[in-house]
Amino acid sequence: MASNMDREMILADFQACTGIENIDEAITLLEQNNWDLVAAINGVIPQENGILQSDYGGETIPGPAFDPASHPAPSPAPSSSSAFRPVIPSRQIIERQPRMLDFRVEYRDRNVDVVLEDSCTVGEIKQILENELQIPVSKMLLKGWKTGDVEDSMVLKSLHLPKNNSLYVLTPDLPPPSSSSHSGALQESLNQNFMLIITHREVQREYNLNFSGSSTIQEVKRNVYDLTSIPVRHQLWEGWPTSATDDSMCLAESGLSYPCHRLTVGRRSSPAQTREQSEEQSTDVHMVSDSDGDDFEDASEFGVDDGEVFGMASSALRKSPMMPENAENEGDALLQFTAEFSSRYGDCHPVFFIGSLEAAFQEAFYVKARDRKLLAIYLHHDESVLTNVFCSQMLCAESIVSYLSQNFITWAWDLTKDANRARFLTMCNRHFGSVVAQTIRTQKTDQFPLFLIIMGKRSSNEVLNVIQGNTTVDELMMRLMAAMEIFTAQQQEDIKDEDEREARENVKREQDEAYRLSLEADRAKREAHEREMAEQFRLEQIRKEQEEEREAIRLSLEQALPPEPKEEDAEPVSKLRIRTPSGEFLERRFLASNKLQIVFDFVASKGFPWDEFKLLSTFPRRDITQLDPNKSLLEVKLFPQETLFLEAKE
Repeated sequence: MASNMDREMILADFQACTGIENIDEAITLLEQNNWDLVAAINGVIPQENGILQSDYGGETIPGPAFDPASHPAPSPAPSSSSAFRPVIPSRQIIERQPRMLDFRVEYRDRNVDVVLEDSCTVGEIKQILENELQIPVSKMLLKGWKTGDVEDSMVLKSLHLPKNNSLYVLTPDLPPPSSSSHSGALQESLNQNFMLIITHREVQREYNLNFSGSSTIQEVKRNVYDLTSIPVRHQLWEGWPTSATDDSMCLAESGLSYPCHRLTVGRRSSPAQTREQSEEQSTDVHMVSDSDGDDFEDASEFGVDDGEVFGMASSALRKSPMMPENAENEGDALLQFTAEFSSRYGDCHPVFFIGSLEAAFQEAFYVKARDRKLLAIYLHHDESVLTNVFCSQMLCAESIVSYLSQNFITWAWDLTKDANRARFLTMCNRHFGSVVAQTIRTQKTDQFPLFLIIMGKRSSNEVLNVIQGNTTVDELMMRLMAAMEIFTAQQQEDIKDEDEREARENVKREQDEAYRLSLEADRAKREAHEREMAEQFRLEQIRKEQEEEREAIRLSLEQALPPEPKEEDAEPVSKLRIRTPSGEFLERRFLASNKLQIVFDFVASKGFPWDEFKLLSTFPRRDITQLDPNKSLLEVKLFPQETLFLEAKE
């Protein structure tokens, strides 16, 4: 793996050969090719003619030619030689392949994707849009260029555009599309998003803000106050439509151009400001923040005379402190730090973690190994001569901001005030040890700001690097990348250990789950067996109760039967012979005058209740149990003798 010094030389050679001035883009391309200079150049420049020769193997590799006249290479450091030696062909020089640029163009509710070479002109984009949108080129305004308005004849390469671009089309001379009704169009506008391009007149800065159609003009002005520190009552606007007469009006009703509308805001002049500006010119007192101007303008509202205001000490004219002194809550202190940092150096800055240092540790270190990041602690000091340069040129560089956001959790603290300095040293001593705390304590003011790179370990937090303010963007990027290499190697080990631990835990969980399921299955079987036994016992009890009840009924019927008459009885006697389902016969004599119910009771006393069995005669076949039980045997023709049989009811 190439050392830091080798990488600096490779990076310089790569930029000289390819003409790529963006360091972040060049580093990305080299990383994609594992810092192989030849492979990276061949990936950017087409291999048509020319030769690339590598010092690593001594062999000649076909590739793009190198023109030292157009790309002078930097002189190598004495301690190391370049890993690339260009060979210049004698006959021809390769021209660089045109770049392909992607444009996403928005027009009302449509998006059109356009892909062109950077050798094309702006007018060619408009011709493509004319075919897609059916809008004449003469009626079309193509907006969204970062360099402002451009001519149709301008070549795209001269605009130095990135690969992906977003533009939008305005058609002020064309009427808006008609809708079925005004209410339907209004509802559609309420659901649309308006981009307001707001220019801050005093600082010549442009803000691109997205608002929903339901947002009010008042909400826009309050948001602008947060960005510019100009109170709403002091804002002087240009560009609002004439129909926007009330701040409570929503943007959909205000008559703004869709999808984009340009506005300009400035600070409303006042007599106090005029006197202030004249005194600033004569005494060379510099007002360094808009918020201080608010204090002077609002002084009269609180009964303070203008003369008293301008007679203040010069310390009162300084910037607002980055962080309040003796702040009780670290999160609130970081909120003020972020807001003040944005007001001084712009919105392109690292995303500072809002919360305590312990919370930043939790976010960076105490998560899954794959999600861990390095912790970057930025230590600010307003009295250092390096602070403004470091913040504006290094810390706010797009490449640094992007790299930090992808790989780091960034936490910040202001050491300007003694109380805040002591508070951080206490935190530093607690989390990193006395050595690191002593190192920061002994730093001189002009060595600030500091950038601490922290890597979390199992038992402690290790400070990988302490970067002082006297550095460059390239050096800062290299040191961040070096820290990332160390962190990546440690992270891979942690991921491996974590995967093995999770695999063991998964096996244990599976075993525990199988054991639990086995116990549940055994318990379910036991409970089912117990339920079955209980059900059998219950049925047995019911059966016994039913049998006892039937036996009691049988005995009571048997006792209630009249005595069997003798054959020589004076009254007529009927002799009945009854065949049971088992084939046995029941024989008994009855008086012909006995009721049929007595026969039923006799059969029931023998265990054949008449509600369960039918009593049938043979010739003719008839169901005796269906006859009136109050009739006599003589009446139902069961006299003088009869053979019957019992049959169970269905």
